[in-house]
Amino acid sequence: MSLALATRMPASVPRIVALAGLTLALCYVVVLGAAFIAGPWLIDAQGRPIASDFVNVWAAGALTLDGNAALAYDWTAHKAAEVAAVGHGFENYYGWHYPPTFLLVAAPLALLPFVPASILWLAATLPLYAAAIRSILHERAGILLALGFPATLWNLAAGQNGFLTAALVGGTLTLMERRPALAGICLGLLTYKPHFGLLFPVALIAAGQWRVIAVAAATALAIAAASLLAFGGDAWAAFFHWMPATGQAVLGEGRAEFGRLQSLFGLVRAQGGSELLAWSVQGAAAFALAIAVFVLWRSRADFALKAAALAAAALIATPYLYMYDLVALAVPVAFLLRYAMAGGLTRAETLGLPAAVLLLLAYPYFKTQVGLAAALIVAVLIAARIAAITPRKTG
Repeated sequence: MSLALATRMPASVPRIVALAGLTLALCYVVVLGAAFIAGPWLIDAQGRPIASDFVNVWAAGALTLDGNAALAYDWTAHKAAEVAAVGHGFENYYGWHYPPTFLLVAAPLALLPFVPASILWLAATLPLYAAAIRSILHERAGILLALGFPATLWNLAAGQNGFLTAALVGGTLTLMERRPALAGICLGLLTYKPHFGLLFPVALIAAGQWRVIAVAAATALAIAAASLLAFGGDAWAAFFHWMPATGQAVLGEGRAEFGRLQSLFGLVRAQGGSELLAWSVQGAAAFALAIAVFVLWRSRADFALKAAALAAAALIATPYLYMYDLVALAVPVAFLLRYAMAGGLTRAETLGLPAAVLLLLAYPYFKTQVGLAAALIVAVLIAARIAAITPRKTG
């Protein structure tokens, strides 16, 4: 075992996590408070609502309430609804790329004016995310870890759904051993962003978690059926009709900027690589990760390490990953810290985890794949833990 892995930190892991998380969370309160007062967040200097990422949710919900759910996927109609949401024109377009199941969430939110709906959305999903991280860590420090995690700030600023994604990924993994049915429900609900669940079937099949698989499939079918009954088949037809155009715009043409895409695909494209090369690199990485996850989940390694590896690999395997999605990186970090609590952090972790935090915080100043770099650091730290131990049965 190397010196970097063998050297332990004497301080309590929960105390370190709590102190760092509290410090960062308080900084975020100051930053967001200043942004709200100055105008860049929620309300601009003229007192008008700011068109954040959440405007795509509100606009889709408003169209749905008007009986035009299928128009949420029409770029022209949806942009007009976004302009109506904030009451003034703006340059960007925030596309609605989600399956009609997510309209079940968007429609109720659109019953409120845009700004109150945005605040409600963040206020409702943040506690779910914090509860999931606390459940993983088995310590109240988990709440501070969630609040202080850097991607938390960027998700709050954008009004995005990173909290919900992280809550569902964390809920699936932390409930799997004790309450597999609830874990399956979480995984089924994650189909609102199916690209984050690509590696979960691999792990579940390897571990023989058939109940989780069955409940996840039943949940996914149930919410799909509910959306079909609520909005009709036109919404699903529009979703599948517009999906290729959306993929071409984002992944083919880079209309949302390749530098903002925090994936291997985005990295290759941002550096001038062809679309074929980018897909080849992303596909090879996803295939290698799938094999690694299968082997690990067939082993007798500690469940915390299995869960950490799967959560980190799920983020790296998808080509469609933005900074707000990296709230879910708190899940593998929490599982890694849970495992480390028995003997303390390794020296590699005391250097690597702060480096990942700094990379995430640096995103506004370096519009490149700093989030991918942070995810890779976390994955390497998890791999080092797995390589350094004799596999143990988790019970």
